[in-house]
Amino acid sequence: MTEDRTAAPHASGSQWYDHEAGPLVRPYAVTGGRTQPGPTGTRFDLIALVALDPGGHGADGTALGPEHRTLVGLCRTETQSVAELAAGADLPVGVVRVLLGDLLELGCLTVRRPVPPAQLPDERILREVIEGLRAL
Repeated sequence: MTEDRTAAPHASGSQWYDHEAGPLVRPYAVTGGRTQPGPTGTRFDLIALVALDPGGHGADGTALGPEHRTLVGLCRTETQSVAELAAGADLPVGVVRVLLGDLLELGCLTVRRPVPPAQLPDERILREVIEGLRAL
């Protein structure tokens, strides 16, 4: 007896639904097919710090999708990196970057980029300052 591969999957065992994982939503459906953060031109590095904008006007909750609200909720408790937000929301980093671009455009978030290593003070100078302070 041969198996009919063209038959529709069972309603309870559909290929688009896994009882353990829940319904499957493709990443491009979450972002509306977009792959870039939007017209702001902001680049979201993995270690960029994202926080709610205390002075921002934000957006009402009805304008935000569930994934946007999840990211806002994660930022509400503390400032987090893009990588932490992706892990906390259980979304791919590329999707999180697009959603953060939306939230930044709406004025909900602020983004601080990490200090480039070239702009960090030299360890030797810091040690000399500490030694000078100890000598006082």
